[in-house]
Amino acid sequence: MMKVVFGIDVSKSASTVCELIGESKNEFEITNDRPGFLQLLKELHVFAIHPQIIFEATGVYSRRLQTFLEDYGYDYIILNPLKAKKEMDQGLRHNKTDRNDAYHLALIQKLYHHPVNQSQAEEYHQLNALSRFYDQLTSDLIMAKNRLHQALQSTFPEIETLFSNSKGNNYWQIIKQYPHCESMIESDKEQIVRWLLTLKGFGNKHAQKTAKKLLKLAHKSYPVVKDDSVETKQARYYADRQLVLSSQRERIIDQMTALAKKLPNRDLEILESIPGFAQTTAVRVLAELGDMRRFSNPNKINAFIGIDPGRYQSGEMDSSLSITKHGNAVARKILYRAIGQIDNAAKTNPCHIADYYESKKRSSQTKGFKKIAIASIHKLIRTIYALIQNDQLYDYSVATHNQKDFCRN
Repeated sequence: MMKVVFGIDVSKSASTVCELIGESKNEFEITNDRPGFLQLLKELHVFAIHPQIIFEATGVYSRRLQTFLEDYGYDYIILNPLKAKKEMDQGLRHNKTDRNDAYHLALIQKLYHHPVNQSQAEEYHQLNALSRFYDQLTSDLIMAKNRLHQALQSTFPEIETLFSNSKGNNYWQIIKQYPHCESMIESDKEQIVRWLLTLKGFGNKHAQKTAKKLLKLAHKSYPVVKDDSVETKQARYYADRQLVLSSQRERIIDQMTALAKKLPNRDLEILESIPGFAQTTAVRVLAELGDMRRFSNPNKINAFIGIDPGRYQSGEMDSSLSITKHGNAVARKILYRAIGQIDNAAKTNPCHIADYYESKKRSSQTKGFKKIAIASIHKLIRTIYALIQNDQLYDYSVATHNQKDFCRN
């Protein structure tokens, strides 16, 4: 029977659809709403066997189409836009001015035979949405932190040296209470101590020491503006913003953890068993990679997150390039940071991935540690995939034993 492919070029409010039946094609446009999707459904129902449906991932716009197809039991192929463009450029001959992407997507499917996307439980979609919300809040935190820094340069810049370690909620609470050095000077030490004791983690000794340092910094400071200035109000606002955003991020991780524990597997527990994988890292890796059982091998996950090596082929030349970066950039970033966390944790909790990372760094003749980290991510993904496929928790002795067997073979 002749294969039928539906190529769909998804835009904001409308989509172009190309039905490719053998060499003939039929093109039409639909709106990205219920009437438009029902029009598409009518066209799909014409064929006894479900056509292959292919489109590009375009964020929230393509998500609506995905939901419709899943609701009506249709499989689909969804491509990363960069990968789709590359395949169009390499595999198809078309004019540069030709904008018929729906037709080209259908041709790509006929040429490359991409497998359909494996559907996942709704919980994975919710986890992914929460992970992206967490990422947005992190960006908002960074913006608020930068704006707070700018305001403090006019009101109380020395307070930024109060704590030498990482700044947390207590630091933001102190700035919210004392955003200007004059407000600090106007308070006596015992008044400051009593207020500090209301903060979590402050004992009397720590409060006395902090109050003394705060007063010293306040007397040392020379502000640009007065205590009742707009900049003072900005400093207080952005300190409060840090507290609100940090609290929201914590609630999101709690939601994600509760959701992950409802899944009919122990994937979260498996990820948390890897040294250096705190709960936040574990649940976000799960949210970004989804159900890893849907991948036939670890290389598919590498391609999914865009750390598979690109290749350049021209005539007799065939060389490997740097990673493609075609996939999930958020997952790439989380896993890249995870390598550093694994390496730090290895001081007390050994991991064969940290052993590999340190070995490569020692033997490297250059400072190309980023490439070493990417190679370590490959190893980490293989480890995660094997643990989940076999429903096993991480065990250093088992991992090193398997590593030796792999090297011998």
